[in-house]
Amino acid sequence: MPFDRHELYERTVQSPEKVVAFLRAIHGGSPRALGEEFSGTAAVSRAWVRLVTDSSAVAVDQDASVLERAAGVERLELVCGDVRTATDPAAHGADVIFIGNFSIGEIHDRADLVRYLARSLGRLRAGGVFVCDTYGGPSAFRVGAIEKSHWIEGGARILHVWEQREADPFTGRVVNAMHFRVERGGEVVEAIENAFVYRWRLWSVPELHEALSEAGFSSTEVSLDLYRDARIGPGVPSIDPGGPQRSSLDRSEGFVVCVVGRTKNVAHRPGPQGGP
Repeated sequence: MPFDRHELYERTVQSPEKVVAFLRAIHGGSPRALGEEFSGTAAVSRAWVRLVTDSSAVAVDQDASVLERAAGVERLELVCGDVRTATDPAAHGADVIFIGNFSIGEIHDRADLVRYLARSLGRLRAGGVFVCDTYGGPSAFRVGAIEKSHWIEGGARILHVWEQREADPFTGRVVNAMHFRVERGGEVVEAIENAFVYRWRLWSVPELHEALSEAGFSSTEVSLDLYRDARIGPGVPSIDPGGPQRSSLDRSEGFVVCVVGRTKNVAHRPGPQGGP
C-alpha cells in the first residue's frame, strides 16, 4: 500500500508522545487542556488525549482535508481556520498552546505576531504556557539539504530530506521543502518530491522573546530541544541544577529550540484579540 505525504511526515518527523511529555514538563503542573496550532493531522493532540487523563485538545488548521484524519477522536475538537482568528478565548481555554514544525513562521508580520500572541495569552488559564519552536545559529540562513533514514516494519526504509532552498538574512524569509523516498531491498518504490513546501519568516529567539513580552506574557524561557529539560533565557534560572546550558548553543552550527511564554499563576483578563 502506498504511503501518502502526511503518513510519511508523521513517521519521520514527529514524535507526538515525546512532545506531550515535554509540554507537560514545561508546564510544571497538571495541564489538561491543549491547544495545538497549525496542527496538520493533529498528531500531538491525538497523543495528548490518549496519554493525559481527563484531558481535552483543540487542534486548529486551515486545511479541512488534513483535519479530517483526526475526525472522531474523543475529547478532541477540530477547528478549521486561521489560527489568528479561528478560536474563541472564552470557549477554547487552554493550559498549553503549542506550535511545532517552525510554523510560527507562517505569521510574517511582527504586528500580526504580537496580536496573535496576545490572543493566545487570552486563551491561557492561570499558570498556562505558550510554546513554539524555531531554529537558528550560524547555519540558519544557509541553503542546502539534510537526509535522514528511518527503518519501518517490513524492512522498508524511508529517506526524509529537509531542504532549505532559499534564505535571506536581510528579511528573515526562508523557503524550505521536504522530500520523501521509500526503499525496499535497496530499490526506490515510492518518491514524493516537494511533499511540503514552506515559505516562512524565520523568527529569531530574541524576536520571539520581545514579541511575547510585548503581548503581555509575564516571563519567557528557552528550551534547547523538545526532549530535554535544560532551559536558558533572559533572567530565567535553568531547570538543570548545573546552570544554564548556553555553551551548548555557542558551539553549535545550528540549533532547534522551543521558546516558552508563561502566564501568571493568577487569573488575568484576555489581551487584545484583533485579527490580522
